[in-house]
Amino acid sequence: MSHANARLTPKGRSILVERIGSGWTITAAARAVGISRQTGSKWWSRYRVEGSAGLVDRRSLVRRQARAHPPELAERVCARRRELRVGPHVLAWEAGLARSTVYAFLRRAGISRLDRLEPREPAVRYERERPGELVHLDTKMLGRIGPGGGHRIPGVKVNRHRGIGWNHVHVAIDDFSRLAYAEELPDESATTTAAFLRRAWRFYADHGITIERLLTDNGNCYRSRAFAEACDELGLGHRWTRPYRPQTNGKAERMVRTLLAEWAYASPFTEPGQRIAALSRFLDFYNRRRPHWSLAGQPPISRLPVNNLTGKNT
Repeated sequence: MSHANARLTPKGRSILVERIGSGWTITAAARAVGISRQTGSKWWSRYRVEGSAGLVDRRSLVRRQARAHPPELAERVCARRRELRVGPHVLAWEAGLARSTVYAFLRRAGISRLDRLEPREPAVRYERERPGELVHLDTKMLGRIGPGGGHRIPGVKVNRHRGIGWNHVHVAIDDFSRLAYAEELPDESATTTAAFLRRAWRFYADHGITIERLLTDNGNCYRSRAFAEACDELGLGHRWTRPYRPQTNGKAERMVRTLLAEWAYASPFTEPGQRIAALSRFLDFYNRRRPHWSLAGQPPISRLPVNNLTGKNT
């Protein structure tokens, strides 16, 4: 089908070839219908070979394709990747292929990244036997909200407030019940983190839970003297995760992700106080009503020794 700006329709092409057949030059006939000599010559050649059928629009099909590499070649390259554990440039040099071709082989085989060659470690899921036996702690940086709100407000141009700094969300979650406590604080210094621990301890005590041990990462705030003194004061044991193994503290990591998706970035906030107030409401919802997959669809309140949540979260 001719496009909207086509110079010639099949009828116009017939007029073109009739004029050329009656003695017009290709240049003159093409100029008369407003096309180039090359285009006029194309339609005249098609007419001479195919007749009137050559003046009809053709389908836009690829008539010539590059020949695909044999599957055996791709298999050999992937096998060498698993054997040598080297990058695409080495494999390309060895096989005499372009690096982009080798990378396409590896990507289709799912081994374009070296870490994909290692078998994934099976997920080790565990759960303590009683509330308070182990409480996970973690922190997460959040950009402070400046005048007019942050840059995530829909329909508003990016509004970056440079130099206003970061707040830190401190998170505590009980391993058995998943009862969560969190605060948005100005930093994660040793004294701030120790003070958060004391408030978290009181929160769990108010709900019938006595914390026995803590699990944290190796951050400076958790390695500090102030935090160690708070643990001694409250009679808490303290364990650290293995370096570069955030999976060990997976429940706290997952709680952070939940907070980001369902609280921090779920609604646009124009003032810092709005986000802090929303955190308290979200934690009340999380602990009382939000279904939890690992608790068979029940909220954390269902595992408390006494369901006496008071709504105090911060």
